[in-house]
Amino acid sequence: MNTEKFAVVSAERLRHDLFHLCRNPFPFRTVSYTRPWSDKNSLDETDDFIAGEMSKYPVQVALQPNRIKPFRCDSTKPLHHWYSAPRESDPWYNANNIEIVLPGTTDAEEVIQLVSHKDSMSWINSPGAHDNAVGTVVNMELVRVLSALPRRRTIRVLFCNEEHTPWHSASYANAAKARGDRIIAVMNQDSICGKSDEDAAAGIKTNVACYSTPEGKKLAEFLVGEAAAYRLPLQVRAAKKEIVGDDDGSFIKAGFARTIMNLGSWPYADPQYHLPGDIPERVDIENLKLVAQLLLAAILDLDEKGESVFDSIK
Repeated sequence: MNTEKFAVVSAERLRHDLFHLCRNPFPFRTVSYTRPWSDKNSLDETDDFIAGEMSKYPVQVALQPNRIKPFRCDSTKPLHHWYSAPRESDPWYNANNIEIVLPGTTDAEEVIQLVSHKDSMSWINSPGAHDNAVGTVVNMELVRVLSALPRRRTIRVLFCNEEHTPWHSASYANAAKARGDRIIAVMNQDSICGKSDEDAAAGIKTNVACYSTPEGKKLAEFLVGEAAAYRLPLQVRAAKKEIVGDDDGSFIKAGFARTIMNLGSWPYADPQYHLPGDIPERVDIENLKLVAQLLLAAILDLDEKGESVFDSIK
């Protein structure tokens, strides 16, 4: 990949979208919060924003309707895990997955799949900046950049909901399996650059590619190699995630083993995880931009070379 493409990734767009999604106008992105004078809940408004922004580019945008419930709050649980299953009598809400497709040309049947959940916590009022506005805005920026570049393989992006229940990354992944989709790599962006206060104060730029399968390990190690090859000033490492969960877990359980989750630390070290203090002012925008550049390099090299990029990785 030509490193001049890194310059197209915009820190200003990342910052704008981040603050738009979790400060002004949307303090939260849930079905149970409606802004004053609005006739839509904030998750529906979020969908309008993402779909509207992505529609400005030469891509296919589709809203896939589903049904979700907010989690209940149980403050007797450990601090970062207050979410609790809804009651049977709790109401259902209409919600959407948003799918963005950038069609390929010569190898269009092969798919590079990106994922990020766009909602914030439904059991407490939190802006959800690291969890997961950051993953959302990085994937939005990648759509912008990739839409202007030639592509051999198809690139798909799923914006889903994970802080409500049920998770429709699972229904999406299961549908892809049922169609026989040939997904060659899945990368879930969730809590990118979320790290300890000590690392943040020291200015350390991080990315951890977490895997749960041998195939995922090769994809994670590929990202480590990409950071080194392009000399990105980013500490990138691969780490095993023992529990198959999160939206990457939905794809693994559907049979797509070459799947990873990109985040800022593992074990996760952000002290404001699942708390009201997860605000956009704490996000390291330069770290966010570097991860977007890393993912851009990985996607473009995967697009050019396909699965052969994994042949030399043990």
